[in-house]
Amino acid sequence: MTDQNAQTPLPKGVEQVAIDGGTPSERIAGPARWVVVAGTLFSLILVINQLFNLQLLGIVLIEGRYLYILGGLFLALSFLIFQMRGGKGGVPSLLDWALFALALACTGYLAQTAQTNLSQGWEYAAPQTAQYVSVLFFFLILEATRRAGGLVLFLIVCFFAFYPTFAGHVPDPFSGFQSTFMQTVPYHVFSAESSFGIPMKAFGGVVIGFILFGAVLQRTGGGQFFNDLALGLVGGYRGGAAKVSIFASGFMGSMSGSVISNVLTTGAVSIPAMRKTGFSAKTAAATEACASTGGVLMPPIMGATAFIMASFLSRPYVEIALAAAIPSILFYWGLFTGIDAYAAKRGLRGLPGPDLPRLKEVMKEGWPYIFVFALLLYMMIGLRQESSAPFYATALLLLVNQFRARFRLNKQRLGNMIVGVGMGLAELTAILLGVGLIVGSFSATGLAGTLVNELVFMAGDNTLVLLLMGAMTAFIFGMGMTVTACYIFLAVVLAPALEAGGLNTLAVHLFILYWGMVSYITPPVALGAFAASTMAGSNPIATGFEAMRLGGVIYIAPFFFVLNPALIGQAPAWEVVVALSCAMIGVAMISSALQGYISLIGPLEGASGMPLRILLFCGGVLIAMPQTGLVSLGYASSFLIGAVLCALPMFTAWRSNAAGPNPT
Repeated sequence: MTDQNAQTPLPKGVEQVAIDGGTPSERIAGPARWVVVAGTLFSLILVINQLFNLQLLGIVLIEGRYLYILGGLFLALSFLIFQMRGGKGGVPSLLDWALFALALACTGYLAQTAQTNLSQGWEYAAPQTAQYVSVLFFFLILEATRRAGGLVLFLIVCFFAFYPTFAGHVPDPFSGFQSTFMQTVPYHVFSAESSFGIPMKAFGGVVIGFILFGAVLQRTGGGQFFNDLALGLVGGYRGGAAKVSIFASGFMGSMSGSVISNVLTTGAVSIPAMRKTGFSAKTAAATEACASTGGVLMPPIMGATAFIMASFLSRPYVEIALAAAIPSILFYWGLFTGIDAYAAKRGLRGLPGPDLPRLKEVMKEGWPYIFVFALLLYMMIGLRQESSAPFYATALLLLVNQFRARFRLNKQRLGNMIVGVGMGLAELTAILLGVGLIVGSFSATGLAGTLVNELVFMAGDNTLVLLLMGAMTAFIFGMGMTVTACYIFLAVVLAPALEAGGLNTLAVHLFILYWGMVSYITPPVALGAFAASTMAGSNPIATGFEAMRLGGVIYIAPFFFVLNPALIGQAPAWEVVVALSCAMIGVAMISSALQGYISLIGPLEGASGMPLRILLFCGGVLIAMPQTGLVSLGYASSFLIGAVLCALPMFTAWRSNAAGPNPT
């Protein structure tokens, strides 16, 4: 698996906060490797000391100094990890070492003067030396963003980072307060509203712990366990290999938070298995791309963006995870039913029995992972200790793992894991510091408040128009940014406008997150689909369009839950149950319409096939979104109309199914 991962090129500009143990961490050798190991270990000790208030060596850090040390250190490491011309690993050049040293020097100055900065308000009145240091640190952030996030993200960040210097010359509604260059840069570096604002606070608070947990879980055999568990559960049913991909990629994506890492990890096993059981190359790749994309949206861990969302909303992460549970279920249910319809239409069978692991043996081997997850969930939900929970779970996992010879960490494995964690954290830090400049510019110019009113005015107080504008904006920015970067930008610009339209706050932020993800399976970018296509040997564009068809629910589900908050648990229990039941029925109809086959009933073919599929699709939408289908008639009427629309396609499919029962 490792060799195959190494041969698959990683698309540029892709967020990889997860560590799958691939070869990039092993390509860093010599002094740079030891520096990354030392820097990562020091940072983890710093984080543990801060979060658990251990006061090691009598050290107690104010938040500003803590974030400067943490962010500055990983910023420095990013110059050793990312090459000047792109790519990870390799041997750092003299220039890379020089930038590393400059970043460390700036970090030392910022940390030393953090208390003075706080008391004297340097974001508005920094002394001359501090101004020069801030300029140097500012350009180091931009260069690190270019290396870690790619050229597109770099250009976007540059434009907004310098925006305050010409904001007064921009026509309405985008004009704002203007500042000079030497006023703007210190604000970016010394303010708690810019690079070291909410994103970095979330990073220093909860993100690091969960990234560490995900990395250790994968390095100690968690990925293999979840893959075997999925094989044992659904591998024997029709389309079993694809259904295994759905479950395994969902589990792995929840741990990793990275679409591409997920594709390259689980796809190395799932794609050949799907091809072996009769799936076309493009469908196998598209299935893996969709399943990996959905994994980032799947509780309990999700991706780093979810923790930043919790910081933006000033809510416990548990609330975010619980709210995301139903949309995640709907997405995977839609993908599952779509795959089942695809397999039934083509008569594809499951994997042969001898190739499947026995569930009893899988659980006997992997029970520690279940126990560790139980501890994690108990601490997060029961004890509400979100910051410390992943560290306790990681410690337990490492302890248990050392009693299991198969996945025991030796010196080399431990070193690779630490380097991998450092690489993931350095990448995320570089991106967050860069995107923080965007947030800072909106704060410095006052544009965040005025733009909200302008967007609401442009939409004419029409909530649906505002949502459509938001969806397209999120999709466009998602093509050029990582998920985290896209979310942070739109949480500042778009979310307040949608909230002003009367929509549920939490639903709005999840809506933005979902629509920021669709670019991973949507051409012309479709990074997840393209990465999977290289492993399957399929046409990238064709794979992208196939992924759109299989994962079509991801385009519709956000409108369901943003217009009906019961689908994110923001309603009485009975209403949540009714809404979820209706949504699952409707999503199954939508997936069947996209595939042209209704599972357990029959195909929709011939001259009447397409009209019937459209009818089934519309009926599914009305069933899944009853509250907004016909608000005045209520749930029952909307469901009834949707059921009537679905009845004719279902009856026609049943009559045309002359081949008898579908293979299982």
